[in-house]
Amino acid sequence: MDPETRELRALEAEVAALQRECSMLSKPWEKTSGARKSFQKFPQSDSEGWKSWRDLKSQLAHLKSEVSFLSKLTGINIRNYSKTEDITNNEVTEKDTKKILQRHRLSGNCSMVTFQLEFQVLEIETKEKSSSVITDLSIIMEPTEYSELSEFASRAEEKRDLLMFFRSLHFFVEWYEYRKNTFKHFKEKYPDSVHLSEGTCSHCMEIHSARQPGFELVIVWRIQIDEEGKVFPKLDLLTKVPERALELDKNRVIETAPLSFRRLLGVLGIEAALDSLIKLLCVEND
Repeated sequence: MDPETRELRALEAEVAALQRECSMLSKPWEKTSGARKSFQKFPQSDSEGWKSWRDLKSQLAHLKSEVSFLSKLTGINIRNYSKTEDITNNEVTEKDTKKILQRHRLSGNCSMVTFQLEFQVLEIETKEKSSSVITDLSIIMEPTEYSELSEFASRAEEKRDLLMFFRSLHFFVEWYEYRKNTFKHFKEKYPDSVHLSEGTCSHCMEIHSARQPGFELVIVWRIQIDEEGKVFPKLDLLTKVPERALELDKNRVIETAPLSFRRLLGVLGIEAALDSLIKLLCVEND
């Protein structure tokens, strides 16, 4: 039996099991359960919908293409997923209330960051309405050297906010890739002046002066995530200069360099500001 056929038969078995489960529920739920009404829209036999295996295979291919599209759009790939449910009907204290506790486990990656999530969702259905809430969330991410991500994961667990987790992870990776490509660009453009102690994945870029030995500038580029999950870059300038140069700097140019750099960032943007700084410090006069 080929893999596609096995997958299709597994889906058919799952649909049949759900149909049996619905048939065993008490009659009041037939009128009040939104989930059941949605489920009853599924075809009950081949004559009602699934005319052949081809229809099911076509639907499966469509779902796979949608998952692939979302993965390419967000950069988030889900490799493994499982779900279990506990159904509880409490007719004594909460009459006609149906509670479903779902336990989810999934693992995947977003570029270089891998993650494992475990979370519980409690669904409550009554005659009037239905609601759901995440009651527990656990996040494990690797590699662990990204301190910003570790702190953010702890906040996401406290807030039990899955949407914020995936959204912020996506933008963190985008900024990480942009920083890496920017550092790589300047290392290739100014190989003798730009130094990356940890390679292109470093969060620091050292600029050595070609005209004044011992005079260095260090760009510290961090990616921060605030309390609401917003991701943004934070660039700072550090100076490493000989003591004699500080004594001769009567106009305090070196002392005020970090503040001037922030202003330059606001006017020119990241790449143009870095390029101007490197040219000012390192390009020798003809």
